[in-house]
Amino acid sequence: MFDPLSLVVGAGLLGAGWALGRAGRRRGRSGAQSPGPCGCGHDLALHDRETGTCHAEIFRKTGHGLKEWTGCRCRRYTGPTPLEDVFTSPILPPNP
Repeated sequence: MFDPLSLVVGAGLLGAGWALGRAGRRRGRSGAQSPGPCGCGHDLALHDRETGTCHAEIFRKTGHGLKEWTGCRCRRYTGPTPLEDVFTSPILPPNP
């Protein structure tokens, strides 16, 4: 009814896949998460174009296991330049 050799080979493949999956996940978590375009992980849409401040909120630990929403401390967008800024200059609002 069941072929014992096939069951052993299948169990071996299952165990090898499980072990490789566990090892791959741990390797990815050990390094720091890669930051986004501005260093804080937020896109250009969340940054003010004139002042450069970030308007996003971050969930941070405050101590003793407590968490709260605080403003992002990023002060400048350092990601790639948008295509509309490369080919055309902004028309509105006019600079006096």
